[in-house]
Amino acid sequence: MRKFAVIAFVLFFGIQYSQAQVRVSPGLRGGLNISTLTNIDDNSSKTDFYIGGLVDIRFNKFFSLQPEINYSRQGDEGRYFENGRYYSEKYELNYITLGAVAKFNFNGGGFHLLAGPSLDLKVDDNYINSRPEDFDLAIVGGVGYTLPNGLTFEARIKQGLVDIYGYDYYDNDGYYTNDAILNQVFQIGISYRFKTK
Repeated sequence: MRKFAVIAFVLFFGIQYSQAQVRVSPGLRGGLNISTLTNIDDNSSKTDFYIGGLVDIRFNKFFSLQPEINYSRQGDEGRYFENGRYYSEKYELNYITLGAVAKFNFNGGGFHLLAGPSLDLKVDDNYINSRPEDFDLAIVGGVGYTLPNGLTFEARIKQGLVDIYGYDYYDNDGYYTNDAILNQVFQIGISYRFKTK
C-alpha cells in the first residue's frame, strides 16, 4: 500500500510538472501560394493566397506541434490553342485544409524545420468539362524563423498525393501511375502567435 501511494504521488506530480511545461498559443497565418498541377503539358504556375489559423502546442524549447486550418487557393494556369492563337486560363482549386505540422527548433532558437500531413477538402473549382476530386491528402515540409515577439516567417512545399481527376490506372489504355495529376504548392508566408500566460 505504501509503495502504491509513493508511485501515485510521483505520477501525480510528474504529470503536473509536464503539463506546466506545455504552452498553448493560438495564432493567425497567411501568405502567397505558387501552385501548379503535375504532368500537364503547356501549363504554368498560378499565384494566389492562403489564410487561416493555428494553435501552437509547445512541449519544450526544441519541439512543438501546430494544428492548422486554412483556406487555400490553388490550381494552375493552362494554355490552349484556338482559332490560330494560344489562350491562357486560370484553373481554380480552392480548399479548406486541415493540417498538423511538427516543428523542430534548432538549439531552442527561432530557426526551425517543419513537416506534417494535410487533409484538403475542396470547396470550389471553375472546371467546366471535368470534375476534380473533392479532397486531397498532402505532405508539407519547410523551414521558418520565429522572432521573440511571436512573428514567424516560413517557406513551405506542399505535395499532393491524390490524383485530382481520380483516374484508374490500366496499362491497356496507355495511362500509367506516373501520369498522375497532383497538386504542388510552394508557400511563402507569415504567422503570428498570440502570447498566453
